[in-house]
Amino acid sequence: MFINNFDPVAFNFLSLEIKWYSIAYILGIVLGWIYCKKKLIKDKKILNLFDDLIAYIIFGIIIGGRLGYILIYNLKYYLENISEIFMIWNGGMSFHGGLIGVIIATLLFSKKHKIDTYIFLDLISLTAPIGIFFGRIANFINSELYGKETDVFWSVKFLAIDNISRHPSQIYEAILEGVILFILLNYMVKKNIFSKTGVISSLFLIFYSIFRFLAEFYRVPDPQIGYIVFDLSLGQLVSIIFFIFGIYLFFKKNNAT
Repeated sequence: MFINNFDPVAFNFLSLEIKWYSIAYILGIVLGWIYCKKKLIKDKKILNLFDDLIAYIIFGIIIGGRLGYILIYNLKYYLENISEIFMIWNGGMSFHGGLIGVIIATLLFSKKHKIDTYIFLDLISLTAPIGIFFGRIANFINSELYGKETDVFWSVKFLAIDNISRHPSQIYEAILEGVILFILLNYMVKKNIFSKTGVISSLFLIFYSIFRFLAEFYRVPDPQIGYIVFDLSLGQLVSIIFFIFGIYLFFKKNNAT
C-alpha cells in the first residue's frame, strides 16, 4: 500500500503557485510538439505550419476542456457560481471536451491553410497520449479522479480524501491511455499497417474509448452525477459515443479510394 500525501503545488514563483497540473499540460504539449517535429513530420510545408497549429491546439484544449466539464459534468454548479467558470486553476477539465475543442481548432486551422484536417489530426493522435500520461499523473498527485476501495497490495490511501485504501485509477489510465496507446499507435505507423490519412485518428478514438471505459470500472464516479444506467458512469457513456464514431471513421477512411 502507498500513502499519497503529495502537495498539488510543485513550487512557488514569486507570489504564484505553480501546480503539478500546469506542469503536466506544459510537458505534454512541449514533448508532443518536439516528437512531431523530430520524428513524425517529413513534409516541409506541414513542418512549417505545425508551429502555428500549436496555439490553436492550446486554445482548443483549454476552452473545450473547460466547457466540456461545465456542460457535461457540472452545469448546475456553474450556473449557480458563474464567477468560477474561468477559474481553471481550481480544476475541472473534461478530456472529451478538450478533444472536441482540439478537433474544432484543427479544422479551422486546416481550412485556413487549405490542408486536409486529418493530416494534423493523425499527428495529434500519435502524440496526445504523451499529454494524457502526464495529465493522469497530475491527477494522481492532486488526489483527484481516485479509485474505488480495494485491498490489493498496490492500493493507495489518498490522505487528502480519506483513510481508505483505493485503486490508483489515475495510474491505470496513465498506463492504458498514455503508455500503451502511444506504443500501439506509433507501432502501427512505424510498420505502415494503416497508411490512409484519418485512420490513425479513428484508431485513437477507438482504443482510447476502450481503455477509458475499462478504467472507469475502478474509478469513483463524479459525486454530483453518480452512475447513469446499467451501473455505467457518464465517462463510460461518453466513451461509447466516441467509440462508435471512431468505428464509423475507421471504415470510412480505411475503405476510401
